[in-house]
Amino acid sequence: MNTEIRQLEPQELWNKFADLNAVPRPSKKEERVIAFMKEFGEKLDLETFEDKVGNVIIKKPATAGMEDRKTVVMQSHLDMVHQKNNDTTFNFDTQGIEMYVDGDWVRAKGTTLGADNGLGVATIMAILESKTIPHPAIEALFTIDEETGMTGAKGLEGGLLEGDILLNLDTEEDDEIGVGCAGGIDVTATRTYTEEETPEFKTGYKITVKGLQGGHSGMDIHKGFGNANKLMTRLLFDGFENFGLRISEIDGGSLRNAIPRESNAIVAIDTMNEEAFATEMEEMINDITTEYKTIEPNLTIEITKVDTPKLMMDLGVQEGLTRALYAACNGVYRMSPDIPDLVETSNNIARVIVKDGDIKIGCLTRSSVETSKWDLANMLRATFELTGCEVEFSGDYPGWKPNMDSAILKVLSKLYTEMNGKDAHVAACHAGLECGILGQNYPEMDMISFGPNIKGAHSPDERAQISSAQKYWKYVLEILRNIPKK
Repeated sequence: MNTEIRQLEPQELWNKFADLNAVPRPSKKEERVIAFMKEFGEKLDLETFEDKVGNVIIKKPATAGMEDRKTVVMQSHLDMVHQKNNDTTFNFDTQGIEMYVDGDWVRAKGTTLGADNGLGVATIMAILESKTIPHPAIEALFTIDEETGMTGAKGLEGGLLEGDILLNLDTEEDDEIGVGCAGGIDVTATRTYTEEETPEFKTGYKITVKGLQGGHSGMDIHKGFGNANKLMTRLLFDGFENFGLRISEIDGGSLRNAIPRESNAIVAIDTMNEEAFATEMEEMINDITTEYKTIEPNLTIEITKVDTPKLMMDLGVQEGLTRALYAACNGVYRMSPDIPDLVETSNNIARVIVKDGDIKIGCLTRSSVETSKWDLANMLRATFELTGCEVEFSGDYPGWKPNMDSAILKVLSKLYTEMNGKDAHVAACHAGLECGILGQNYPEMDMISFGPNIKGAHSPDERAQISSAQKYWKYVLEILRNIPKK
């Protein structure tokens, strides 16, 4: 299946991507891909080592005539987001990604593709392996766990790298040059509750929200996509208000950095209210699907009878939970007043689990302004604490402040204009890039981010554009030829 991928141009790039995608590489389970990268570097007889947290560094000397150029750090992350469609059978821990060509795009069969950030990793691998591409001295930095905590970037010690310039290959629009990004923090609310025996004359139902686009909780947060956890809350809130609906279980969302695509709840209502409940829910489902029909054409909400659950949530806790989830901010909180069209601060209510007497709500709050990030994080904390939850902040990482006087920015901007006949879009993004973290231990390093067109990252609709990869590859080669002298 991946044979057709290997025939795409540039073959050196797509072949390395196919090699990489054959290796399972979930976040926090990168042992196999770390070993893969170390073996790759060692087979090339290049200096290769793993640091204390699992990042892999491979160093390659400059090609002839390029010894007087500044040393370049080429950086991408090894891990990938694991998401699959509900009807796709796939084990990310043991299987390689199954890819196929769809016109001008490379996709995966029912799963995330791993182009984020696998195409960046493959780019660096191809350059390390090449014997014909001119380049300055290169330090290839392959970080781990970017998607679920950036612990690789956080754990990278100062002094391991000597490079003057860092090229981060993790931007997903080929006409964009990234000069800044948002920081983030995980907000987690938890509490326990008493389970009660379900009274007599109750009927069980399963409510399912599915078919949403999902997507990247940073790059796509402003697009108005549906959040399955918020839509489920609307249904549960209305069912409780009008029919005394009781909750037994909720399982919604997945990873913090993915907009929730699906949510399931097991509930019970009084048997005598079944007909009215069915009518009310049908009207609500129609209202919601009508609201979202343009942006979420595949949204499906199903309510089916199931065995009546034996236990349900304490009534007071349930009431507080549904109100807190309804009130909690989700989506864009503030647009940047300084950079046009840039989301400054947002939150993704990513995961909601209610089961066996435990509640856990996971959010990812992002902002390019530290004070605004903490303002929203504290708002969420206050919201969930009002319903008796304990709230923990973790995984805090800084943003990357734009430097419009960057020397490497000038190089990339000039080359882009010369190669494409128009200027690149120089911008900060609302995603979390590793540059801000890496800059803490390497404050003098001049950093920039760019990459090929990748759509639908963090969702099974992820796809990489073939023509864009060709454009990007030529750009990379020109950048390496034009690195300034020391």
